[in-house]
Amino acid sequence: MNIVKKDLDQNNAVVTLHVEKADYAENVEKNLRDLRKKANIPGFRPGMVPMSLLKKMYGKSVMADEINKLIAEKLYDYIRENDLNILGDPLPNETEQPEIDFNTQEEFDFVFDLGLAPDFDIELSKDIKINYYNIAVTDQMIEDRIKSYRQRFGRYEEVETVEENDMLRGEVIELENGEEKQNGLQVSEAILTPAYIADPEQKTLFLNAKKGDTVTFNPAKAFGNETELASFLKISKEQAKEITSDFSFKINDITRYFDSEINQELFDKVFGENAVTNEQEFREKVKETIATNLKENSDYRFGIDAKKTLVEKFKNLSFPDAFLKRWLLASNKNLTNEQLESDYPKMIEDLTWQLIKEKLIKKFDIKVNEVDVENYAKEFARAQLAQYGISGADEELISNYAKSLLEKEDTLRNFINRAGDNKVIATIRDSVEVAIKEISPEEFDKLFEEN
Repeated sequence: MNIVKKDLDQNNAVVTLHVEKADYAENVEKNLRDLRKKANIPGFRPGMVPMSLLKKMYGKSVMADEINKLIAEKLYDYIRENDLNILGDPLPNETEQPEIDFNTQEEFDFVFDLGLAPDFDIELSKDIKINYYNIAVTDQMIEDRIKSYRQRFGRYEEVETVEENDMLRGEVIELENGEEKQNGLQVSEAILTPAYIADPEQKTLFLNAKKGDTVTFNPAKAFGNETELASFLKISKEQAKEITSDFSFKINDITRYFDSEINQELFDKVFGENAVTNEQEFREKVKETIATNLKENSDYRFGIDAKKTLVEKFKNLSFPDAFLKRWLLASNKNLTNEQLESDYPKMIEDLTWQLIKEKLIKKFDIKVNEVDVENYAKEFARAQLAQYGISGADEELISNYAKSLLEKEDTLRNFINRAGDNKVIATIRDSVEVAIKEISPEEFDKLFEEN
């Protein structure tokens, strides 16, 4: 097979593959022989179909399939062996491709368009300045986090008098003219929380009631919708639509949730046994935890600004725009021309960033190994567990959770990419001038409103 590349400009090339019979004939014969062994044609025993008949029936389609496979293999071999940095995939040429007739031809020319990535060098130096924002941990953030911990690790206790957020258990009976309705609805283990009653007057009927009291109320007015009413009375939504009567609620139990005290029990639940031993240490540890979380936000913002800075530096790179638009439309059937034109500038920004990362990976010999991926998985697991309220998780729990995450192929691939991105950003941070900026949480949030 003869392959010829013609450069049209720095971003576009045409590759012609000339295929002769010798390139595909042997494989076509082999495929026909394999087909003969399993062909089921009336009048012939398996394996005894004449080759001449097989060629007449299937020869051209087998040849076409074999040539198409050969073209794909040899084209990508050529791209790889010649270190061509292509964008997208090769596309059939629309002007120079000759007609192909597998019925009459034995030699063929296949012509493909290639979109080539721009060639550029990247140098990182202290002349490049990127801000890094240290987010201040405020007293209010510490108080809010402690409040969250106290709520999360609180306790339920039975009380005697109803307040708005209490949970009431009792017996509910449908009434008629103030008396128990014959064959009316009854719920022996009803649960109600006054805070969830929509109607203020109905809610007030329960407040300050005591254990053992019977409250007369109207559930239809109290809840205001069939879904909650049906759930409360354990009936269907259709039945709930017909409910208008009053009911009695005999209060058997009142349960209230109390926030945890700030004591050793709370310290141990949040950070592990004896990790902190007094309130001052607890507050310092809370502050440290918040600072760690905020550092992740700061790192994320630095990554955004690093990308923005370097993409701006290389904003004048040339791309095979016509080829890329054609390829995007061909590979995304739902993409319209209007959407493409609207989204294309952002696509080029992302593509520029991808090329910059590839240059940095090669230049600095950045590699992602198994340890990098495991460490990223552990950090991800630690952050997830913290969201579930497990701030002081031990390393065994974190490691086991990380391992379970890595068993999922999609997650593993994502973690490899994220670990690689982190190493690229770390390389940038080590190589440029980093301007440390102290900033409040409110000011930091505004950065995302601005861009």
